[in-house]
Amino acid sequence: MKAALTHYLDQRRALVDEALSRSLPQPPACPAIVSEAMRYSLMAGGKRLRPILTLAAAEAVHATLPADRRGPAEHAIALALPAGCAIELIHTYSLIHDDLPAMDDDEMRRGRPTSHVVYGEGIAILAGDGLLAEAFALMAREPRSAAPTDPLVDRKLRIIRRVADAAGATGMVGGQAIDLNAAGTSSLTDDDLRAMHAMKTGALIRASVAAGAIIVGATDALVDASDRFAAELGLAFQITDDILDVEATSQQMGKKTGKDAALGKPTYVTRFGVERSRQMAADCVARARLTLERAGLLEGYLVDIAEWVVGRRK
Repeated sequence: MKAALTHYLDQRRALVDEALSRSLPQPPACPAIVSEAMRYSLMAGGKRLRPILTLAAAEAVHATLPADRRGPAEHAIALALPAGCAIELIHTYSLIHDDLPAMDDDEMRRGRPTSHVVYGEGIAILAGDGLLAEAFALMAREPRSAAPTDPLVDRKLRIIRRVADAAGATGMVGGQAIDLNAAGTSSLTDDDLRAMHAMKTGALIRASVAAGAIIVGATDALVDASDRFAAELGLAFQITDDILDVEATSQQMGKKTGKDAALGKPTYVTRFGVERSRQMAADCVARARLTLERAGLLEGYLVDIAEWVVGRRK
């Protein structure tokens, strides 16, 4: 990985982690056990890909704004940080629920025992529910708007709608349902497989990028370009995850690998093999880069992040 990208990711990850640590309620406002369980999973580390994408998209769009509308880059980052953190809350909730015995039944996540192993299934479910609710509270609350006519109000509403769609039955929840029903079957076509992952994985990644673009005042054309970029990135991420499930070790991934094959889940690797899957992921990144180039959004780290996604080993 390029030194500049490594530095960027480390800086943004630290910024996100610090903001996440402030984002949740604490006792006596909520029961101590719920607070502890939410923080246990949220602060367990991770790539923080989704909030970093929100920040990177905001920075890329900010660089295209006219000088009289631009302001300091730090302001764009501050505007985008709440939405990015909210999406990470949603992502963490999804991991807690995905690890439950009724779902994928995993005992390790991010290199430590999963929430239900530590706190029991009931508290794990409630911790996930709490994270999901807090995500929308955070997006409604921050960034603060000066008045009802402040452009931030409309931007925040647009982001909340996108994130809700991405997290719900037409997005991540729907994709998870398809994934559960498809385990052990061969009923999914190639198009079905792509559509499932566009919902399960891609929808929240697309919302992450769109949120960063919208909050700093991107035009509709730039939001659409950002969304197309993120759709390719989301697919590349999922294909790479499928490859890592068969090539990486559990220690590298911080979770049990080989689960997809054990559960009979349809994946890109089982459908196309490792080498073709790897080429498909690379093709996604090439299309993603072209989309940004045509939109004038190459300044910043979005392309570098896409290349990192397909080159990662965990």
